[in-house]
Amino acid sequence: MTITDTQARTPPALDLSRHSLFLDLDGTLAPIVARPSDVGPDPRRTAILEALVRRMDGRVAILSGRTLAEVDHIAGAAVGPVAAVHGLDRRRPDGALDPVPPHPALPEALSAFRELAGRDPGLIVEEKGLSAALHYRQAPAEADAVQALAQDLAQRTGLKLQPGHMVVELRTPGPDKGDSLRDFMAVPPFSGSTPVFVGDDLTDEPAFRAARDGGGFGVLVGPARNSAATHRLEDVSAVLDWLESAL
Repeated sequence: MTITDTQARTPPALDLSRHSLFLDLDGTLAPIVARPSDVGPDPRRTAILEALVRRMDGRVAILSGRTLAEVDHIAGAAVGPVAAVHGLDRRRPDGALDPVPPHPALPEALSAFRELAGRDPGLIVEEKGLSAALHYRQAPAEADAVQALAQDLAQRTGLKLQPGHMVVELRTPGPDKGDSLRDFMAVPPFSGSTPVFVGDDLTDEPAFRAARDGGGFGVLVGPARNSAATHRLEDVSAVLDWLESAL
C-alpha cells in the first residue's frame, strides 16, 4: 500500500501484555547523522528501552543494520535479542549467538569502496564484518558512481546489494529483518504474541511485511512513502514519545 500524509495513521498505544516490539535503530530510535560513528548512547532512550523490556517480559528486540557491538553501545545494552547487520548476526532470546559466515568477496568490495572514497572526503566506508557499506550523504554528487560500483560488485561477486537512504551496502547473502522477526516470534518470550515493528528505511520493508503477516502492524518513521507499514510517526522524537506513553 501507499502511505500518504492524509492516509497515515498514528499507531495505537502499545499493549504491553499482548504485543511484541521490534525496533530499528538509526532513524527510528537514534537520529541519522553524517558519520554513523558519531551516534552514541542516550540516557532517555536507554531508560525507555529498559522499562519496556521489564514491562513486556522481555518481548523487545532490535533489528538493525548496525553490528551487534554498535547496537549494544547505542542502546545501552538494554535489549537482549538483536538481529544485527540486517539479520545476519543474531543474538537470540536465550543469549546464544547465531552469525552467518562472511562472504569471501567482502575484502574485494571493501577495497573498491575505499578506492572510490579516496576521491571525496564526504564518502564514508563502513566495515561491518558481514557487510560493507558506502555512505554518500555528505557527497550526493557521487551518488551515480557509488550506485554503479555497488551494482557491478554485486553482479560479479554474488554479494547482495542492500540500498538505503544515501548509502549502498554489499552484504553476505542470508536472512533479513523479516526472517529475523519471524524466527524470534517462533520462540519464547515472543511466541503467542502480536508483532509490532517500527522502522524508517527500505531495509525495514521485509520486517513490516512480517509483522503484518503475523497479525500485527508496522510503523513507518519519517516522510510518507510506499510501504507495507500501515501507521506512521514523524521522527525519532515522536517514536520515543510514543514508546514512553505506553509506560
